[in-house]
Amino acid sequence: MTVGIVLVSHSAQLAAGVAEVAGQMAPNVAIRPAGGLEDGSVGTSFDLITAAIQEADAGDGAILLYDLGSGYLTAETAVEFLEGEQADRVVIVDTPFVLGAVSASIAANVGLDLRGVVGAALEARTANGPGGVRSVDELE
Repeated sequence: MTVGIVLVSHSAQLAAGVAEVAGQMAPNVAIRPAGGLEDGSVGTSFDLITAAIQEADAGDGAILLYDLGSGYLTAETAVEFLEGEQADRVVIVDTPFVLGAVSASIAANVGLDLRGVVGAALEARTANGPGGVRSVDELE
């Protein structure tokens, strides 16, 4: 078993695309998109998130990543409704959506536990790519 990943997005296409990219790096991880509403429109769905959690958590836990603030609110509600031991092993992580998903998925794929996967996702918050602006102070 591995830690699963749930991608909460306002767009089904965005969640599916990020799941596709992360899945290329982590073929052994249950990465489940939970994007949009049931009718395909933009929004977040408690039911889709809840179903994705159940699919992603095979017993080692799952982390939820979200694209926008209201996605967090819906994810938080879904997590609050979890019962028993599952409630302790499903967490929401505040990290960049794409980089955090890829980092967490790779960590899960190599067998890190829930704490390790959360740590990998959190490291994406401070990752600096080659070149580019890393702080406001670097702007002229």
